[in-house]
Amino acid sequence: MDTDTQLLVGALIVRDTSSSIEEFKLYHYNPTIGGAVAFVLLFLGTTGFHTYQSFRTQCWFVIPFIIGGIFEVIGYAARCASGKESPNWTLGPYITQSLLLLVAPALFAATIYMELGRIISLVNGESHCLIRKNWLTKIFVFGDILSFFLQGGGGGYQASGTASALETGAHIIIVGLFVQLAFFSFFIVVAVKFHLSINRVPTTRLSNELSWEKHMKVLYVASILIMVRSIFRVVEYLQGFNGYLLHHEAYLYIFDALLMFLVMVLLNLVHPSDLAASMKHKIATDHEYNLRVFDERHQRLGLDMS
Repeated sequence: MDTDTQLLVGALIVRDTSSSIEEFKLYHYNPTIGGAVAFVLLFLGTTGFHTYQSFRTQCWFVIPFIIGGIFEVIGYAARCASGKESPNWTLGPYITQSLLLLVAPALFAATIYMELGRIISLVNGESHCLIRKNWLTKIFVFGDILSFFLQGGGGGYQASGTASALETGAHIIIVGLFVQLAFFSFFIVVAVKFHLSINRVPTTRLSNELSWEKHMKVLYVASILIMVRSIFRVVEYLQGFNGYLLHHEAYLYIFDALLMFLVMVLLNLVHPSDLAASMKHKIATDHEYNLRVFDERHQRLGLDMS
């Protein structure tokens, strides 16, 4: 190969490499600063209110929900930082927003799983559930943790910033999203079956708990919103980095930011602390009843012996 040919081949290689680098972008648009700031403030407000509600009522199983809200705040703050960097984006804010906005709904789901467990305990509805109460929360929270680590691991793998790492990380994230969808779909089936069954054959405790059905309805709405968001994310990642959804920022705000904000506000309005208070009352009442029964049996035993 003569010198001119070698120079020509070298030029072609450089041109192909540089064009492939130019084709790959962290964003296919300039992230909006206004939208990001708006949702930072919105999530900050609802998360702050959840924190106040939970600590005031000592409703600790809402803590994963609060952490999810904090992730949303940091995620949209990172998108704001990316917006200020346009078009010369750095990897830090991109990975931060990508990872935290991806895994936050898994934390919302964890609280929703625990909420159903408390509703079932509150109305003595264990016999109406497809899964034993002792296993109910454990199974779904396990699925949630698995999904969380798969999505988080995929996002972490993308942190190296190479095109191949971003693609491989996306595949891991897709697996995590499918795990989340599978467990969440089964959870909705379990919740609906329990609801229908206990309405057909009510327990003695059911009539005393006026708020349980209100919380079931909230649980359904929140579950549907999270499900729609998860389906959106699956489609987004399946389309790949050059897909239609990743080219249009508006879909992220409609099918992720807005839906997750509505989930948080919904549980602000009908806060799970009502269930926590009812559970404490139920435990105290059951304890008092057991003591009374023990006392009566002890007295009868004493009379029989005399």
